Amino acid sequence: MKNSLSYVGFATIGGIFFFIMGYVLRKYTAKMKIKKAEDKAKTIINESKLEAEKRKREALIEAKDISLKMRAEFEKESKERRQELLVMEKRLMQKEENIDKKVELIDQKDKEIINKETKLREEYDEINKKKESLTNMLQEEKDRLEKLSGLSREQAKNMLIQKMGDEARQDAALEIKKIQEETKDKADREARKIVGLAIQKCAVDHTVETTVSVVNLPSEEMKGRIIGREGRNIRALEMATGVDVIIDDTPEAVILSGFDKFRREIARISLERLLEDGRIHPGRIEEVVEKVKKEMEAKIKEEGENTLLDLGIQGVHSELIKLLGRLKFRTSYGQNVLQHSKETAYLLASIAGELRLDTVMAKRIGILHDIGKAVSHEMEGTHAGLGADLAKKYGEPDIVVHAIAAHHGDIEPKTLLAVLTQTADAISASRPGARRETLEHYIKRLESLEAIANEFEGVEKTYAIQAGREVRVIVQPEKVDDAKSAIIAHEMKKKIEESLQYPGQIKIVVIRETRSIEYAK
Repeated sequence: MKNSLSYVGFATIGGIFFFIMGYVLRKYTAKMKIKKAEDKAKTIINESKLEAEKRKREALIEAKDISLKMRAEFEKESKERRQELLVMEKRLMQKEENIDKKVELIDQKDKEIINKETKLREEYDEINKKKESLTNMLQEEKDRLEKLSGLSREQAKNMLIQKMGDEARQDAALEIKKIQEETKDKADREARKIVGLAIQKCAVDHTVETTVSVVNLPSEEMKGRIIGREGRNIRALEMATGVDVIIDDTPEAVILSGFDKFRREIARISLERLLEDGRIHPGRIEEVVEKVKKEMEAKIKEEGENTLLDLGIQGVHSELIKLLGRLKFRTSYGQNVLQHSKETAYLLASIAGELRLDTVMAKRIGILHDIGKAVSHEMEGTHAGLGADLAKKYGEPDIVVHAIAAHHGDIEPKTLLAVLTQTADAISASRPGARRETLEHYIKRLESLEAIANEFEGVEKTYAIQAGREVRVIVQPEKVDDAKSAIIAHEMKKKIEESLQYPGQIKIVVIRETRSIEYAK
Protein backbone atom coordinates (compact mmCIF):
# COMPACT_ATOMS: atom_id res chain seq x y z
CA MET A 1 0.00 0.00 0.00
CA LYS A 2 2.80 2.30 0.98
CA ASN A 3 4.70 1.30 -2.16
CA SER A 4 1.76 2.16 -4.39
CA LEU A 5 1.38 5.52 -2.69
CA SER A 6 5.06 6.27 -3.19
CA TYR A 7 4.78 5.34 -6.91
CA VAL A 8 1.88 7.65 -7.24
CA GLY A 9 3.77 10.39 -5.50
CA PHE A 10 6.80 9.88 -7.71
CA ALA A 11 4.66 9.81 -10.75
CA THR A 12 2.94 12.98 -9.67
CA ILE A 13 6.20 14.70 -8.91
CA GLY A 14 7.65 13.41 -12.20
CA GLY A 15 4.61 14.68 -14.10
CA ILE A 16 4.91 18.07 -12.48
CA PHE A 17 8.63 18.12 -13.21
CA PHE A 18 8.16 17.21 -16.84
CA PHE A 19 5.32 19.73 -17.12
CA ILE A 20 7.55 22.44 -15.70
CA MET A 21 10.43 21.34 -17.90
CA GLY A 22 8.14 21.36 -20.98
CA TYR A 23 6.85 24.78 -20.10
CA VAL A 24 10.39 26.09 -19.63
CA LEU A 25 11.50 24.49 -22.91
CA ARG A 26 8.47 25.91 -24.81
CA LYS A 27 9.08 29.37 -23.35
CA TYR A 28 12.75 29.16 -24.21
CA THR A 29 11.94 27.99 -27.71
CA ALA A 30 9.40 30.82 -28.09
CA LYS A 31 11.97 33.34 -26.92
CA MET A 32 14.46 31.98 -29.39
CA LYS A 33 11.93 32.26 -32.24
CA ILE A 34 11.00 35.78 -31.14
CA LYS A 35 14.67 36.70 -31.03
CA LYS A 36 15.25 35.22 -34.46
CA ALA A 37 12.21 37.12 -35.79
CA GLU A 38 13.43 40.34 -34.21
CA ASP A 39 16.90 39.79 -35.67
CA LYS A 40 15.37 39.10 -39.06
CA ALA A 41 13.10 42.20 -38.75
CA LYS A 42 16.13 44.29 -37.81
CA THR A 43 17.97 42.88 -40.80
CA ILE A 44 15.03 43.71 -43.11
CA ILE A 45 14.72 47.19 -41.58
CA ASN A 46 18.44 47.80 -42.06
CA GLU A 47 18.29 46.53 -45.63
CA SER A 48 15.22 48.71 -46.25
CA LYS A 49 17.03 51.72 -44.82
CA LEU A 50 20.02 51.01 -47.02
CA GLU A 51 17.75 50.56 -50.08
CA ALA A 52 15.90 53.78 -49.18
CA GLU A 53 19.20 55.64 -48.80
CA LYS A 54 20.34 54.26 -52.14
CA ARG A 55 17.10 55.27 -53.90
CA LYS A 56 17.21 58.63 -52.18
CA ARG A 57 20.72 59.20 -53.50
CA GLU A 58 19.66 58.09 -56.99
CA ALA A 59 16.58 60.38 -56.83
CA LEU A 60 18.78 63.29 -55.71
CA ILE A 61 21.21 62.62 -58.53
CA GLU A 62 18.35 62.37 -61.06
CA ALA A 63 16.74 65.56 -59.66
CA LYS A 64 20.07 67.33 -59.97
CA ASP A 65 20.41 66.15 -63.58
CA ILE A 66 16.87 67.34 -64.39
CA SER A 67 17.51 70.63 -62.61
CA LEU A 68 20.74 71.15 -64.57
CA LYS A 69 19.02 70.25 -67.81
CA MET A 70 16.08 72.60 -67.10
CA ARG A 71 18.48 75.33 -66.10
CA ALA A 72 20.41 74.88 -69.35
CA GLU A 73 17.18 74.98 -71.38
CA PHE A 74 16.00 78.05 -69.47
CA GLU A 75 19.32 79.81 -70.09
CA LYS A 76 19.14 78.87 -73.80
CA GLU A 77 15.54 80.12 -74.09
CA SER A 78 16.42 83.30 -72.19
CA LYS A 79 19.33 83.87 -74.54
CA GLU A 80 17.05 83.42 -77.59
CA ARG A 81 14.46 85.78 -76.08
CA ARG A 82 17.15 88.36 -75.43
CA GLN A 83 18.32 88.07 -79.05
CA GLU A 84 14.72 88.45 -80.31
CA LEU A 85 14.23 91.50 -78.11
CA LEU A 86 17.46 92.99 -79.46
CA VAL A 87 16.27 92.40 -83.05
CA MET A 88 12.86 93.93 -82.29
CA GLU A 89 14.54 96.87 -80.59
CA LYS A 90 16.69 97.43 -83.70
CA ARG A 91 13.59 97.27 -85.93
CA LEU A 92 11.74 99.74 -83.74
CA MET A 93 14.73 102.09 -83.86
CA GLN A 94 14.78 101.81 -87.68
CA LYS A 95 11.03 102.48 -87.87
CA GLU A 96 11.39 105.51 -85.63
CA GLU A 97 14.17 106.79 -87.86
CA ASN A 98 12.01 106.21 -90.99
CA ILE A 99 9.05 107.99 -89.36
CA ASP A 100 11.29 110.93 -88.43
CA LYS A 101 12.53 111.08 -92.03
CA LYS A 102 8.96 110.96 -93.38
CA VAL A 103 7.87 113.72 -91.01
CA GLU A 104 10.81 115.84 -92.18
CA LEU A 105 9.89 115.10 -95.81
CA ILE A 106 6.24 116.06 -95.21
CA ASP A 107 7.31 119.29 -93.51
CA GLN A 108 9.56 120.03 -96.44
CA LYS A 109 6.74 119.35 -98.90
CA ASP A 110 4.42 121.58 -96.87
CA LYS A 111 6.93 124.41 -97.19
CA GLU A 112 7.22 123.75 -100.94
CA ILE A 113 3.43 123.83 -101.30
CA ILE A 114 3.20 127.11 -99.39
CA ASN A 115 5.89 128.59 -101.63
CA LYS A 116 4.12 127.33 -104.76
CA GLU A 117 0.80 128.68 -103.52
CA THR A 118 2.42 132.08 -103.03
CA LYS A 119 3.88 131.93 -106.55
CA LEU A 120 0.51 130.90 -107.98
CA ARG A 121 -1.19 133.83 -106.25
CA GLU A 122 1.43 136.18 -107.63
CA GLU A 123 0.98 134.71 -111.13
CA TYR A 124 -2.79 134.98 -110.77
CA ASP A 125 -2.54 138.65 -109.72
CA GLU A 126 -0.20 139.30 -112.63
CA ILE A 127 -2.66 137.63 -115.04
CA ASN A 128 -5.48 139.80 -113.68
CA LYS A 129 -3.38 142.93 -114.16
CA LYS A 130 -2.56 141.90 -117.74
CA LYS A 131 -6.22 141.15 -118.33
CA GLU A 132 -7.22 144.62 -117.12
CA SER A 133 -4.48 146.18 -119.25
CA LEU A 134 -5.65 144.23 -122.32
CA THR A 135 -9.25 145.28 -121.66
CA ASN A 136 -8.22 148.94 -121.50
CA MET A 137 -6.10 148.63 -124.64
CA LEU A 138 -8.97 146.93 -126.45
CA GLN A 139 -11.34 149.71 -125.46
CA GLU A 140 -8.85 152.35 -126.65
CA GLU A 141 -8.44 150.53 -129.96
CA LYS A 142 -12.19 150.35 -130.38
CA ASP A 143 -12.56 154.09 -129.75
CA ARG A 144 -9.71 154.80 -132.16
CA LEU A 145 -11.25 152.63 -134.88
CA GLU A 146 -14.57 154.43 -134.50
CA LYS A 147 -12.86 157.80 -134.99
CA LEU A 148 -10.77 156.66 -137.97
CA SER A 149 -13.55 154.81 -139.82
CA GLY A 150 -16.32 157.25 -139.10
CA LEU A 151 -18.58 154.30 -138.35
CA SER A 152 -20.46 153.52 -135.16
CA ARG A 153 -19.49 150.53 -133.05
CA GLU A 154 -22.55 148.54 -134.14
CA GLN A 155 -21.92 149.25 -137.85
CA ALA A 156 -18.27 148.24 -137.58
CA LYS A 157 -19.21 145.12 -135.63
CA ASN A 158 -21.72 144.06 -138.28
CA MET A 159 -19.14 144.58 -141.05
CA LEU A 160 -16.54 142.54 -139.21
CA ILE A 161 -19.03 139.77 -138.53
CA GLN A 162 -19.99 139.64 -142.24
CA LYS A 163 -16.36 139.57 -143.44
CA MET A 164 -14.67 137.35 -140.91
CA GLY A 165 -17.49 135.29 -139.30
CA ASP A 166 -16.26 131.71 -139.29
CA GLU A 167 -12.56 132.61 -139.27
CA ALA A 168 -12.92 134.90 -136.25
CA ARG A 169 -14.92 132.30 -134.31
CA GLN A 170 -12.38 129.63 -135.09
CA ASP A 171 -9.39 131.77 -134.03
CA ALA A 172 -11.19 132.93 -130.90
CA ALA A 173 -12.15 129.37 -129.98
CA LEU A 174 -8.60 128.10 -130.48
CA GLU A 175 -7.14 130.95 -128.45
CA ILE A 176 -9.66 130.44 -125.63
CA LYS A 177 -8.94 126.73 -125.62
CA LYS A 178 -5.17 127.35 -125.48
CA ILE A 179 -5.40 129.82 -122.59
CA GLN A 180 -7.83 127.60 -120.68
CA GLU A 181 -5.64 124.52 -121.11
CA GLU A 182 -2.48 126.33 -119.94
CA THR A 183 -4.21 127.78 -116.88
CA LYS A 184 -5.98 124.51 -116.01
CA ASP A 185 -2.77 122.48 -116.39
CA LYS A 186 -0.96 124.67 -113.84
CA ALA A 187 -3.88 124.72 -111.44
CA ASP A 188 -4.51 120.96 -111.78
CA ARG A 189 -0.88 120.09 -111.08
CA GLU A 190 -0.77 122.16 -107.92
CA ALA A 191 -4.22 121.01 -106.82
CA ARG A 192 -3.26 117.35 -107.22
CA LYS A 193 -0.16 117.86 -105.08
CA ILE A 194 -2.08 119.66 -102.35
CA VAL A 195 -4.92 117.12 -102.31
CA GLY A 196 -2.47 114.20 -102.43
CA LEU A 197 -0.58 115.45 -99.38
CA ALA A 198 -3.82 116.12 -97.53
CA ILE A 199 -4.99 112.56 -98.23
CA GLN A 200 -1.67 111.14 -97.01
CA LYS A 201 -2.07 113.02 -93.72
CA CYS A 202 -5.65 111.86 -93.20
CA ALA A 203 -6.11 108.44 -94.83
CA VAL A 204 -9.54 106.89 -94.20
CA ASP A 205 -11.02 103.76 -95.80
CA HIS A 206 -14.33 104.20 -97.57
CA THR A 207 -16.74 101.71 -99.15
CA VAL A 208 -18.59 103.01 -102.20
CA GLU A 209 -20.56 100.06 -103.37
CA THR A 210 -23.29 102.15 -105.00
CA THR A 211 -21.01 103.91 -107.53
CA VAL A 212 -17.93 101.67 -107.81
CA SER A 213 -17.18 98.13 -109.02
CA VAL A 214 -13.83 96.35 -108.59
CA VAL A 215 -12.36 93.96 -111.18
CA ASN A 216 -9.59 91.68 -109.89
CA LEU A 217 -6.57 91.18 -112.17
CA PRO A 218 -4.47 88.00 -112.50
CA SER A 219 -1.28 90.09 -112.31
CA GLU A 220 -0.01 93.68 -112.18
CA GLU A 221 1.20 93.38 -115.80
CA MET A 222 -2.41 93.40 -117.02
CA LYS A 223 -2.77 97.06 -116.00
CA GLY A 224 -0.41 98.08 -118.79
CA ARG A 225 -2.34 96.02 -121.33
CA ILE A 226 -5.64 97.55 -120.21
CA ILE A 227 -4.22 101.06 -120.63
CA GLY A 228 -2.73 100.23 -124.04
CA ARG A 229 -0.33 102.22 -126.14
CA GLU A 230 -0.82 105.93 -125.38
CA GLY A 231 -3.98 104.99 -123.46
CA ARG A 232 -5.98 103.90 -126.50
CA ASN A 233 -7.42 100.74 -124.89
CA ILE A 234 -8.69 102.46 -121.75
CA ARG A 235 -10.17 105.31 -123.83
CA ALA A 236 -11.96 102.82 -126.07
CA LEU A 237 -13.41 100.99 -123.03
CA GLU A 238 -14.58 104.24 -121.41
CA MET A 239 -16.17 105.49 -124.64
CA ALA A 240 -17.91 102.16 -125.33
CA THR A 241 -19.35 101.75 -121.81
CA GLY A 242 -19.66 105.29 -120.42
CA VAL A 243 -17.86 104.22 -117.24
CA ASP A 244 -14.72 105.76 -115.77
CA VAL A 245 -11.88 103.18 -115.55
CA ILE A 246 -9.54 104.00 -112.64
CA ILE A 247 -6.13 102.33 -112.57
CA ASP A 248 -4.22 103.29 -109.42
CA ASP A 249 -1.84 101.70 -106.91
CA THR A 250 -4.45 99.17 -105.75
CA PRO A 251 -2.67 95.79 -106.14
CA GLU A 252 -4.08 93.53 -108.87
CA ALA A 253 -7.35 95.47 -109.19
CA VAL A 254 -9.06 97.96 -111.52
CA ILE A 255 -11.89 100.23 -110.30
CA LEU A 256 -14.93 100.99 -112.48
CA SER A 257 -16.72 104.18 -111.45
CA GLY A 258 -20.14 105.32 -112.67
CA PHE A 259 -23.53 106.28 -111.27
CA ASP A 260 -25.40 103.93 -113.65
CA LYS A 261 -25.20 100.39 -112.24
CA PHE A 262 -26.28 98.89 -115.60
CA ARG A 263 -23.34 100.52 -117.40
CA ARG A 264 -20.94 99.44 -114.63
CA GLU A 265 -22.11 95.84 -114.89
CA ILE A 266 -21.58 95.85 -118.67
CA ALA A 267 -18.11 97.33 -118.19
CA ARG A 268 -17.24 94.79 -115.46
CA ILE A 269 -18.30 91.73 -117.47
CA SER A 270 -16.62 93.07 -120.63
CA LEU A 271 -13.32 93.72 -118.86
CA GLU A 272 -13.35 90.28 -117.19
CA ARG A 273 -13.91 88.60 -120.58
CA LEU A 274 -11.15 90.65 -122.20
CA LEU A 275 -8.78 89.59 -119.42
CA GLU A 276 -9.71 85.92 -119.91
CA ASP A 277 -9.35 86.19 -123.70
CA GLY A 278 -6.05 88.08 -123.56
CA ARG A 279 -6.76 90.06 -126.77
CA ILE A 280 -7.15 93.67 -125.67
CA HIS A 281 -7.33 96.30 -128.40
CA PRO A 282 -9.97 98.92 -129.39
CA GLY A 283 -11.67 96.76 -132.01
CA ARG A 284 -11.93 93.76 -129.71
CA ILE A 285 -13.12 95.98 -126.83
CA GLU A 286 -16.02 97.37 -128.89
CA GLU A 287 -16.93 93.87 -130.09
CA VAL A 288 -17.00 92.41 -126.56
CA VAL A 289 -18.94 95.38 -125.14
CA GLU A 290 -21.65 95.05 -127.81
CA LYS A 291 -21.91 91.31 -127.17
CA VAL A 292 -22.20 91.85 -123.41
CA LYS A 293 -24.89 94.50 -123.95
CA LYS A 294 -26.99 91.95 -125.86
CA GLU A 295 -26.43 89.35 -123.15
CA MET A 296 -27.42 91.87 -120.46
CA GLU A 297 -30.69 92.51 -122.30
CA ALA A 298 -31.40 88.77 -122.14
CA LYS A 299 -30.38 88.69 -118.47
CA ILE A 300 -32.72 91.59 -117.73
CA LYS A 301 -35.64 89.73 -119.28
CA GLU A 302 -34.73 86.59 -117.32
CA GLU A 303 -34.62 88.62 -114.08
CA GLY A 304 -38.09 90.01 -114.80
CA GLU A 305 -39.47 86.54 -115.56
CA ASN A 306 -38.00 85.10 -112.34
CA THR A 307 -39.52 87.94 -110.32
CA LEU A 308 -42.99 87.33 -111.78
CA LEU A 309 -42.56 83.57 -111.27
CA ASP A 310 -41.72 84.11 -107.58
CA LEU A 311 -44.85 86.23 -107.17
CA GLY A 312 -47.05 83.84 -109.17
CA ILE A 313 -48.06 86.49 -111.72
CA GLN A 314 -48.86 85.51 -115.32
CA GLY A 315 -49.87 87.19 -118.56
CA VAL A 316 -47.51 90.20 -118.40
CA HIS A 317 -46.35 91.63 -121.74
CA SER A 318 -42.74 90.81 -122.71
CA GLU A 319 -41.78 94.51 -122.91
CA LEU A 320 -43.01 95.07 -119.37
CA ILE A 321 -40.99 92.02 -118.27
CA LYS A 322 -37.83 93.59 -119.74
CA LEU A 323 -38.52 96.90 -118.04
CA LEU A 324 -39.18 95.08 -114.77
CA GLY A 325 -35.80 93.32 -114.99
CA ARG A 326 -34.14 96.66 -115.73
CA LEU A 327 -35.33 97.94 -112.33
CA LYS A 328 -32.67 95.69 -110.76
CA PHE A 329 -30.13 98.23 -111.97
CA ARG A 330 -32.07 101.30 -110.79
CA THR A 331 -32.11 102.87 -107.33
CA SER A 332 -34.41 105.36 -105.66
CA TYR A 333 -32.84 107.27 -102.76
CA GLY A 334 -30.31 104.44 -102.47
CA GLN A 335 -33.02 101.72 -102.42
CA ASN A 336 -33.02 99.08 -105.18
CA VAL A 337 -36.23 99.68 -107.16
CA LEU A 338 -36.85 96.01 -108.03
CA GLN A 339 -36.46 94.96 -104.39
CA HIS A 340 -38.72 97.84 -103.35
CA SER A 341 -41.34 96.72 -105.92
CA LYS A 342 -41.23 93.15 -104.55
CA GLU A 343 -41.68 94.41 -100.99
CA THR A 344 -44.58 96.59 -102.09
CA ALA A 345 -46.20 93.64 -103.88
CA TYR A 346 -45.96 91.38 -100.82
CA LEU A 347 -47.17 94.15 -98.47
CA LEU A 348 -50.07 95.06 -100.75
CA ALA A 349 -51.11 91.41 -101.12
CA SER A 350 -50.95 90.91 -97.35
CA ILE A 351 -53.13 93.98 -96.66
CA ALA A 352 -55.54 93.03 -99.46
CA GLY A 353 -55.82 89.50 -98.03
CA GLU A 354 -56.81 90.90 -94.63
CA LEU A 355 -59.51 93.00 -96.33
CA ARG A 356 -60.66 90.04 -98.50
CA LEU A 357 -59.65 91.73 -101.76
CA ASP A 358 -58.03 90.17 -104.85
CA THR A 359 -54.47 89.30 -103.68
CA VAL A 360 -53.27 88.30 -107.18
CA MET A 361 -54.31 91.68 -108.59
CA ALA A 362 -52.71 93.36 -105.56
CA LYS A 363 -49.37 91.65 -106.30
CA ARG A 364 -49.65 92.69 -109.97
CA ILE A 365 -50.17 96.34 -109.01
CA GLY A 366 -47.39 96.24 -106.40
CA ILE A 367 -44.73 94.81 -108.72
CA LEU A 368 -45.63 97.22 -111.57
CA HIS A 369 -46.28 100.41 -109.56
CA ASP A 370 -42.74 101.82 -110.17
CA ILE A 371 -42.27 100.45 -113.72
CA GLY A 372 -42.00 104.05 -114.95
CA LYS A 373 -38.63 104.40 -113.19
CA ALA A 374 -37.13 102.08 -115.81
CA VAL A 375 -37.57 104.86 -118.43
CA SER A 376 -37.83 108.02 -116.28
CA HIS A 377 -34.19 108.97 -117.04
CA GLU A 378 -34.86 108.70 -120.80
CA MET A 379 -38.34 110.26 -121.15
CA GLU A 380 -40.05 113.40 -119.87
CA GLY A 381 -42.68 113.09 -117.15
CA THR A 382 -43.18 111.63 -113.67
CA HIS A 383 -42.48 107.95 -113.15
CA ALA A 384 -46.10 107.41 -112.04
CA GLY A 385 -47.48 108.90 -115.28
CA LEU A 386 -44.91 107.10 -117.45
CA GLY A 387 -45.64 103.81 -115.66
CA ALA A 388 -49.41 104.20 -116.20
CA ASP A 389 -48.86 104.94 -119.91
CA LEU A 390 -46.65 101.85 -120.28
CA ALA A 391 -49.13 99.64 -118.44
CA LYS A 392 -51.98 100.89 -120.63
CA LYS A 393 -49.89 100.50 -123.81
CA TYR A 394 -49.08 96.85 -123.04
CA GLY A 395 -52.61 95.76 -122.13
CA GLU A 396 -52.72 95.84 -118.32
CA PRO A 397 -56.22 96.05 -116.71
CA ASP A 398 -57.65 99.50 -115.99
CA ILE A 399 -57.49 98.90 -112.23
CA VAL A 400 -53.69 98.37 -112.52
CA VAL A 401 -53.22 101.44 -114.75
CA HIS A 402 -55.22 103.62 -112.36
CA ALA A 403 -53.38 102.39 -109.23
CA ILE A 404 -49.98 103.08 -110.87
CA ALA A 405 -51.03 106.59 -111.92
CA ALA A 406 -52.43 107.42 -108.46
CA HIS A 407 -49.78 105.91 -106.19
CA HIS A 408 -48.08 109.29 -105.62
CA GLY A 409 -51.25 111.37 -105.52
CA ASP A 410 -50.88 112.80 -109.05
CA ILE A 411 -54.53 111.88 -109.56
CA GLU A 412 -57.29 111.07 -107.06
CA PRO A 413 -57.40 107.33 -106.17
CA LYS A 414 -60.80 105.85 -107.05
CA THR A 415 -60.35 102.25 -105.90
CA LEU A 416 -59.44 100.67 -102.57
CA LEU A 417 -56.44 98.92 -104.16
CA ALA A 418 -55.14 102.29 -105.39
CA VAL A 419 -55.28 103.67 -101.83
CA LEU A 420 -53.62 100.53 -100.46
CA THR A 421 -50.87 100.89 -103.11
CA GLN A 422 -49.98 104.28 -101.66
CA THR A 423 -49.84 102.73 -98.18
CA ALA A 424 -47.68 99.73 -99.17
CA ASP A 425 -45.34 101.96 -101.18
CA ALA A 426 -44.88 104.30 -98.21
CA ILE A 427 -44.26 101.40 -95.80
CA SER A 428 -41.54 99.88 -98.00
CA ALA A 429 -39.88 103.24 -98.62
CA SER A 430 -39.99 104.46 -95.02
CA ARG A 431 -38.73 101.38 -93.18
CA PRO A 432 -35.43 101.96 -91.31
CA GLY A 433 -32.39 101.88 -93.60
CA ALA A 434 -34.40 101.61 -96.82
CA ARG A 435 -33.37 104.87 -98.43
CA ARG A 436 -30.56 107.41 -98.60
CA GLU A 437 -31.67 110.73 -100.10
CA THR A 438 -28.16 112.01 -100.77
CA LEU A 439 -27.45 109.23 -103.28
CA GLU A 440 -30.65 109.95 -105.19
CA HIS A 441 -29.84 113.67 -105.40
CA TYR A 442 -26.37 112.78 -106.59
CA ILE A 443 -27.69 110.50 -109.36
CA LYS A 444 -30.26 113.12 -110.44
CA ARG A 445 -27.47 115.67 -110.77
CA LEU A 446 -25.47 113.30 -112.99
CA GLU A 447 -28.53 112.62 -115.13
CA SER A 448 -29.12 116.39 -115.41
CA LEU A 449 -25.54 116.86 -116.58
CA GLU A 450 -26.01 114.27 -119.33
CA ALA A 451 -29.37 115.78 -120.32
CA ILE A 452 -27.89 119.30 -120.69
CA ALA A 453 -25.03 118.00 -122.84
CA ASN A 454 -27.41 116.02 -125.08
CA GLU A 455 -29.33 119.20 -125.93
CA PHE A 456 -26.52 120.49 -128.18
CA GLU A 457 -26.62 119.77 -131.91
CA GLY A 458 -24.10 117.23 -133.16
CA VAL A 459 -23.75 115.40 -129.81
CA GLU A 460 -23.84 111.62 -130.25
CA LYS A 461 -23.20 110.26 -126.73
CA THR A 462 -22.75 111.81 -123.29
CA TYR A 463 -21.32 110.23 -120.14
CA ALA A 464 -21.10 111.84 -116.69
CA ILE A 465 -18.08 110.30 -114.93
CA GLN A 466 -15.71 110.95 -112.02
CA ALA A 467 -18.70 111.31 -109.62
CA GLY A 468 -20.03 114.20 -111.71
CA ARG A 469 -16.74 116.09 -111.82
CA GLU A 470 -16.35 115.36 -115.56
CA VAL A 471 -18.71 115.21 -118.52
CA ARG A 472 -17.39 113.31 -121.54
CA VAL A 473 -19.19 114.35 -124.76
CA ILE A 474 -18.71 112.40 -128.00
CA VAL A 475 -19.72 114.45 -131.08
CA GLN A 476 -20.48 113.42 -134.66
CA PRO A 477 -17.31 114.23 -136.66
CA GLU A 478 -19.18 114.91 -139.90
CA LYS A 479 -21.31 117.61 -138.23
CA VAL A 480 -18.85 119.15 -135.74
CA ASP A 481 -15.33 120.33 -136.63
CA ASP A 482 -12.47 121.05 -134.20
CA ALA A 483 -13.33 124.73 -133.83
CA LYS A 484 -16.99 124.00 -133.18
CA SER A 485 -15.96 121.40 -130.59
CA ALA A 486 -14.29 124.15 -128.56
CA ILE A 487 -17.36 126.38 -128.97
CA ILE A 488 -19.69 123.56 -127.82
CA ALA A 489 -17.51 122.99 -124.72
CA HIS A 490 -17.60 126.72 -123.91
CA GLU A 491 -21.38 127.02 -124.38
CA MET A 492 -21.96 123.81 -122.45
CA LYS A 493 -19.94 125.22 -119.55
CA LYS A 494 -22.16 128.33 -119.46
CA LYS A 495 -25.36 126.25 -119.62
CA ILE A 496 -24.23 124.02 -116.73
CA GLU A 497 -23.23 127.02 -114.61
CA GLU A 498 -26.64 128.61 -115.20
CA SER A 499 -28.74 125.48 -114.73
CA LEU A 500 -27.12 123.46 -111.92
CA GLN A 501 -25.73 123.90 -108.42
CA TYR A 502 -22.74 121.71 -107.60
CA PRO A 503 -19.63 121.65 -105.37
CA GLY A 504 -16.19 122.32 -106.88
CA GLN A 505 -15.88 122.34 -110.66
CA ILE A 506 -16.98 120.19 -113.61
CA LYS A 507 -14.60 119.31 -116.42
CA ILE A 508 -16.18 119.20 -119.89
CA VAL A 509 -14.36 117.03 -122.45
CA VAL A 510 -15.60 117.13 -126.06
CA ILE A 511 -14.25 114.21 -128.11
CA ARG A 512 -14.25 114.30 -131.89
CA GLU A 513 -13.01 111.11 -133.54
CA THR A 514 -12.88 110.42 -137.29
CA ARG A 515 -12.77 106.81 -138.46
CA SER A 516 -12.08 105.60 -141.97
CA ILE A 517 -13.36 102.06 -142.58
CA GLU A 518 -12.93 99.94 -145.71
CA TYR A 519 -13.54 96.23 -146.35
CA ALA A 520 -11.08 94.17 -148.40
CA LYS A 521 -12.94 91.54 -150.44
